[in-house]
Amino acid sequence: MTRQNKQKMLRLFALHEFIQDHFTKSDWIKVAYLTDTTELIEDHPRLLRSLDFKDDDYEGNSLQVLSRLISESSSNLYEIERFVEAKKTTFNRSVRAVPDFISTVQTVIPDRVITFAPDVFRIPTKPVEPNVLSVMMPFESKFSGTYTAIRNVCARLGIDCKRADDIWDNSILIQDVFDLIFTSKAVITDFTDRNPNVFYETGVAHTLGKLVIPITQSVGDIPFDLRHHRALTYLSNAEGLLTLEKGLEKKLAKVFS
Repeated sequence: MTRQNKQKMLRLFALHEFIQDHFTKSDWIKVAYLTDTTELIEDHPRLLRSLDFKDDDYEGNSLQVLSRLISESSSNLYEIERFVEAKKTTFNRSVRAVPDFISTVQTVIPDRVITFAPDVFRIPTKPVEPNVLSVMMPFESKFSGTYTAIRNVCARLGIDCKRADDIWDNSILIQDVFDLIFTSKAVITDFTDRNPNVFYETGVAHTLGKLVIPITQSVGDIPFDLRHHRALTYLSNAEGLLTLEKGLEKKLAKVFS
């Protein structure tokens, strides 16, 4: 490898380190237009999908696409570097402007942030707890095995697992639910039996920008508008709950690492 190529690769790796942590889907589309490579980026079978679902192969997919972009034209490297520098500047300004950012889906503050002013809930003064997982599911005995499976996984990973019936800080239950979602790093929602409370709580979690992990005993119980989100399906028998534990352990280990 020539010295020039080696320097180019080092610049590529520096870009990739920032991009894999901070790029959104919108950023990739903007880069596509800047470099006239919309087909390469939008038609890539895994790049944007692995970003959306936070899959393990996103790191490799993003590096692969960056390498192809730069190999197609040396000017692409300069265009991407200029775009990344501009994004870094915007990010630094956003961090100073919005100190109380509770989203756990976004790894960085996005270019546009709305002011959240609920009428039904009081916004708690509590901070987001980086080791708290909240569980939204019906409080019925038929779900006790599911909740036990989730707690087993959390115990092995050292995660603090909470459900609304585990706390009583407010006279109104839904305020406790809101506080719990607000302070959680991630939220598990069980769509089994299409419980309306769980649907409502999922909407709250999505509005607050929380990382939501859906589970269900039947894919048909997931609302149509949410079926593009990947869910863990399970059976309520002993074997099914063990399978659920394995799937959750893999997911939660990554989320809480």
